[in-house]
Parts: sequence; C-alpha cells; structure tokens
Amino acid sequence: MLAATTGTPVARGSTKMTSDRKIEHVVVLGANGAMGYGGAALFTTAIPKVTFLARTRDKAQAGLDAAIKQVRSGTVADRSAIGSYGEDFDEAVSKADLIYEAVTEDLTLKNEYFERIDKVRRPDSIVTTVTSGLSINKLAEGRSESFQKNFLGLHFFNPPNVIVGTELIAGDKTDPAIVDFVERLATRELGRVIIRTADTPGFAGNRVGFKVLNEVAQLAESYGPLLMDRIVGPYTGRALAPLATVDLVGWDIHRAIVDNIHDLAPDEVHDTLALPGFMQRLIEAGTLGNKTGGGFFKTENKKALVLDPKSGNYSPASEIKLPDLGFIDDIAYLHSVGLYEEAMAAFVAAEGDEAAIAKKVIAGYISYAFHRAGEVTETITGIDLIMGYGFNWAPPSVLVDTIGLGPTVKMIDDAGVPVPKILLEAQKSGREEPFFNQPEVNVGKFFVAG
Repeated sequence: MLAATTGTPVARGSTKMTSDRKIEHVVVLGANGAMGYGGAALFTTAIPKVTFLARTRDKAQAGLDAAIKQVRSGTVADRSAIGSYGEDFDEAVSKADLIYEAVTEDLTLKNEYFERIDKVRRPDSIVTTVTSGLSINKLAEGRSESFQKNFLGLHFFNPPNVIVGTELIAGDKTDPAIVDFVERLATRELGRVIIRTADTPGFAGNRVGFKVLNEVAQLAESYGPLLMDRIVGPYTGRALAPLATVDLVGWDIHRAIVDNIHDLAPDEVHDTLALPGFMQRLIEAGTLGNKTGGGFFKTENKKALVLDPKSGNYSPASEIKLPDLGFIDDIAYLHSVGLYEEAMAAFVAAEGDEAAIAKKVIAGYISYAFHRAGEVTETITGIDLIMGYGFNWAPPSVLVDTIGLGPTVKMIDDAGVPVPKILLEAQKSGREEPFFNQPEVNVGKFFVAG
C-alpha cells in the first residue's frame, strides 16, 4: 500500500484520533446510483451494517442488487438493509455512525438532504459526500456547528471496489481529528490509497484529468474521435483512451465537472476546460455516452460506429481512413518489452502532425499537473497518486522521470505550453533524483502496449 499524502488545507496537528470510535452502521443516500451502490458495496467489506436508502424501497433494492452483482458476492446482502427517504430516512440516519451521501451532483439537491440529515443525526456521527468537485465549504453552509465539524468529502472513483485512489477533502471547519479518523478507516479497513486535497473546483484528480479529456474532445471536432483516441491512446500512459473514457463516465457527468471547473477556476489554460459546443448540443438531444447507447462511439448490429462531431451523424469505423501512425506501433512495442525510457524517447522524437498533437496533449497534462502542485495538493506527489490510482494514468512525475527532465522541458516549451516553475528550477539546479519517489511501485504498470 502506498503512503498517503496530505493536501494543503488540512493540518494533522497534535489532536489525537479517537481510539475507541467505531463505525458499525453506515447509511448510504442515493444507493441506487453507481457511486451509491458502489460505495455501499465497499463499506460492506468492513462495516457490520450498511443501509441502502433511495426514493423508494424498490430503487434501494435495485441498488443492493447492483452492489451484489458488482462485487459478485451474495455476502453483501448479509450486512445490508434497504429503505426509502419517505419511510426510513429519520430512523436510519439517527442511528448511523457514518452517513455517505451520493445523490445527484447538484448543489441545491445535496443541500436539501444535508438539511434533513442535520435535523436527525447524532451529534457525533460523521457525514461524508462523494461529490466529484462541488465545494465542501459551500455544501456545509448553514449547517449546525456539529455537522460542519464532522463533515468532509470522501471522493471514491468508479467503481469503488476496483479503483483504490480516493480523495479526502476537509472543509474549513472540519475537525482535524475526524479527517485523521476517516483516513485511517479508509486505508486500514477499506484498503484505499488516500490523497488529501484542497477544497478547490474538481479537487485534484478531476481538475487535472478532465482538463485532458475535455481538450481531446475539443480536438475531436477537427480531427475526429477515432484519430484522437488513437494518438492519445494507451501507449501514452493510460488504461483507456480519452474519448472512450468520456463515454464511460457519461457526457452529462463530464459536462458537470468541466463546467464547474471552467466557471470557478480560471487558470493559465482556461480555454481547454470549455465544453465543446457540439457536446452541449448533443447532450441536450439526449446523447450521454454509453448509458444512452452511444457517445463518441457506439455499436449497432455488431458494427462499430464513430461520431462525426460536426454533423452529429455516425459512420462505420471501418470506413474511416487514418493517416500513417506507425510511430505508435513502434512505441507500443518498446513498452511491451519493458523499455519504457526508450519508448518515451521515441515518443518525443516522433515526427509528423499527429505526433505533434499527441505531444502537445501530453505536455499539457504534465504542465497543468505541476502548475496545480501547492494549489490542489501540498506537493506533486498527491496529484501523482490520484492520477495513478484514481484514473489509472501514468502520473505526471513518472512521465517526467521516464522522458527525462531536459527533454520534458523542451517538449513542453516546443508545444507552446507554459513550463512549470518546479521543472525550470529543477533543471537549473541540476536535479538528478526522480520526482516520483515511490520505489515499491513498478512504473511499468502505467504503460500499456496497445
């Protein structure tokens, strides 16, 4: 297990964790949604009782059924109960040691539930939210002193039982001892890799990750989804190509995350976080990715189809002619035989328009991540861990170490992307030690041959 890293807003201080505190009953709100039943399933691995709450008992049961199916174990049911917001909310919440909120990503809706929670919860119960980027301080506004003291973000990544990277976000009034306790619970009992982040839009993982996803979506309007997912594909250090990831996450979720960051966090590459107009139009027409049968890609009659962002129509993938992308095969082969430094040297040296686009996206990823160090997490290590264990992408520091400091700085500068001060100062000082200082981790796990 990797060591956790502390984010900027939370000081560990000298307050001792409550050694006799136990979590024996967790109540999950929004238990019929993916993050609700996924989180609930995870809690059942360590907590004696988990109550699934939804608008109706039928929806709660559907959540429990989904949790059982997700972890492929009927033992989930042995520790679970179901209930509805109308009939069971007050009793369940009043007896809970920890309340896990996973309702729709909407500030007004979440606040309605927090108001209800605040009226019936025990003064010592912990309240967590799985929000993917809404402000923890904003969500806590107007709540009781006890609520604010025991309230924090616990941002699992989907599916929680598989992806161990988890963000822990404290509010200004969260008791540091509660943060310490939840971190201990999540690491020791739930097996998470915890990254403490600042209460900033998108936190750490989504702030960095969705910048890249959205930039690739913007480029898809000019170059097409099939080409963009090929040239910024797994060989660049990710488990799944960007636009396939957006389809998996859901276009509506993608929009909510990038709109929140674009509206509230103007930065040096602000324009890359503006949702493409074609996505907005298609979302309004009902295109939401895999959940609606297709997004950038879909399958009909066993035939793979690709979206034309300009027209909104689909074409067979087999009829789309791509340019010569032999450099990708060469790099992927080097990854497949464990020659990661040679592979990334070949990436930096690759010529042609498509290689230039790929290098600009990856340079932007590294630059943006290093610019966020000290803002969203205390150091680059926090961003590295959440990108590696939340997104399953090669952490930015791994890319710098693998490419080499000098070549990385040159690649970023050549791409017309701002070079982070951290890298410039490291180059000036002649730094030789790696940025990714996790010797127990085999960095080859981040590089996929295909």
